Amino acid sequence: MKINRTHPVIKFSSHPAVLSVWAAVVAAGYLLPTFPILGTGSHFTLANVLNPLSGIFFGPLGGAVCSAAGGFVGFLIAPVKPMLGPASFVIGMTTAFTAGCIAWSRGFPISISKDGNFIFNGAIIIYLIGTILWFTQEIGRSIIRFPLIYYGLGFSVMIAGFIFARRFLLSKNMLLKFIAVWICSFAGLIGGASIGNFLSLVLFKLPREVWMMLTIAAPVERLIFALVAMLAGAPLLAGLNKIGVFVGPMEDESDEN
Repeated sequence: MKINRTHPVIKFSSHPAVLSVWAAVVAAGYLLPTFPILGTGSHFTLANVLNPLSGIFFGPLGGAVCSAAGGFVGFLIAPVKPMLGPASFVIGMTTAFTAGCIAWSRGFPISISKDGNFIFNGAIIIYLIGTILWFTQEIGRSIIRFPLIYYGLGFSVMIAGFIFARRFLLSKNMLLKFIAVWICSFAGLIGGASIGNFLSLVLFKLPREVWMMLTIAAPVERLIFALVAMLAGAPLLAGLNKIGVFVGPMEDESDEN
């Protein structure tokens, strides 16, 4: 068994000034609501597109900090308040962390440390936590198909990301970059949603019928957000690196071109 001795990716990858600028961009994204969130009276915003890019650009830790800070400031300035109030930054932070864990992984979702302990990639841990939390609620236990379809779809894309994302992001082929950004964004958005859905179960007590509708609607929403993130993120990934603002996984001697 091949052992990944440097568990991926829990690090900052850019200067704090760059992280601060991106956090401000995320905060500004909360000023632009897009469409309503069913059953809550709140709205999705442009920040939903920017959060997975935080993790892809700056790694899971740096990206999570950007989206957490941007989300909290965004709540203060947003004309339409986020769904979970001041705690809404948790969803953005989790989304960025999940997308970053996938994008910066070297292909090992589970590795073994030098002392023989198993180390799970952070994205898998988020999915496991979100799924377990879902089944702690009575309504959640009554709608098994929702996590099976929704989280299962995200999990499948996440596994593809562990295999291909980092290599595609490091490639000079723009088509591969577009694909990788979509993979990381889609799986990251569903990872963040798994935590948000639990909070919605607890706070809003949405009826079973709403969740049944969301079994189809929610994956479509994340598909759209991931497509927009792809269209914006891949050109930024290439363009910023060309002008010396280094974002995305960095190539080293262990990476294959």
